[in-house]
Amino acid sequence: MNRRDARSTGEIQTGGTPVPLWRGRCPYHVAVATSKDIRRLALQALYQLDARDGDADAVRESVAGSVDELRASFNAGEMDRALDLAQGAYSRRAEADAAVVALAPGWPVARQPAVDRAILRLAHFEMTTGRTPPKVAVNEAVELAKEFSTDRSPAFVNGVLDKILKSLPIAGESDPPPAPVAPEPII
Repeated sequence: MNRRDARSTGEIQTGGTPVPLWRGRCPYHVAVATSKDIRRLALQALYQLDARDGDADAVRESVAGSVDELRASFNAGEMDRALDLAQGAYSRRAEADAAVVALAPGWPVARQPAVDRAILRLAHFEMTTGRTPPKVAVNEAVELAKEFSTDRSPAFVNGVLDKILKSLPIAGESDPPPAPVAPEPII
């Protein structure tokens, strides 16, 4: 079967077995948001929470409106998961900010771009609460920085989160690691 035939019949040939091309367009196919989609929505909600001084109701309305606008495939449970993730990260922002400032004293919270700050807070929350494996949280944060922030942000986010990752207790370890120490300034 050649390409022209595949377009006309809606199938492609794979090893002798025809495979339908309608995947994603079938009326019975239900799209499910991935963890990456939920994290992306949580980042957007966290950014708005920070800009709106924690007004969760306004953010919920805004996020619900943008989901409808973009025709994204979020059901109510997935949207709630994203908003809960954002609210959890927002509620523990002081802890995340303190960890970041201790590891990158040249970049106080006020100096960080708002998107980077939201990415770091979200990843810190995921890493320290056990919601996501820490290495996965770091990788996903770097991907969000590539998508939503500046060219230099992925390296900054990766560097800071890698230091936080190394300071986390290892599963089964009884004593927590020592507190992170800021590097000495070069004179």
